[in-house]
Amino acid sequence: MEQTLVLIKPDGVQRSLSGRILQRFEDAGLKIVGMKMKWVDPKFAKEHYKAHVEKKFYPGLESMITEGPVVAFVLEGLHAVELVRKMVGATEPKAAQPGTIRGDFAHHSYAYADQKGIAIKNLIHASGTVEEAKIEVALWFKKEELHSYQTVHEKHVF
Repeated sequence: MEQTLVLIKPDGVQRSLSGRILQRFEDAGLKIVGMKMKWVDPKFAKEHYKAHVEKKFYPGLESMITEGPVVAFVLEGLHAVELVRKMVGATEPKAAQPGTIRGDFAHHSYAYADQKGIAIKNLIHASGTVEEAKIEVALWFKKEELHSYQTVHEKHVF
């Protein structure tokens, strides 16, 4: 079983999409093993986005992730990282396929965000690789905040 980190960013929380987004992952058979709401401060933003801190777009990214609370959760399941990334859709919502979270709920483009001098409003973050997921889960959650239990789905499928 894999675990992966998912964040519903402030734009998704502000639009009241958290429940609908969570439901999609549960419908796909993924299990929520940890969840919390956190207001990210600039120091934590720099830690989470450390690969981007030196990039031109980082100030807008930090501004976006710190503008409101984030719903953070850890999902567990078979091929969880790959499945979640597929369900989330392309990073640029304009390019995301219908049926994906970004494709159904967002339509921002890089060009629009660049023109406005803001970070792209793409609702959600999902770990990109299994290794990245391990690092991000450990950054956002203490071990005692993650839970082990068996879902009805697991009892009937595995």
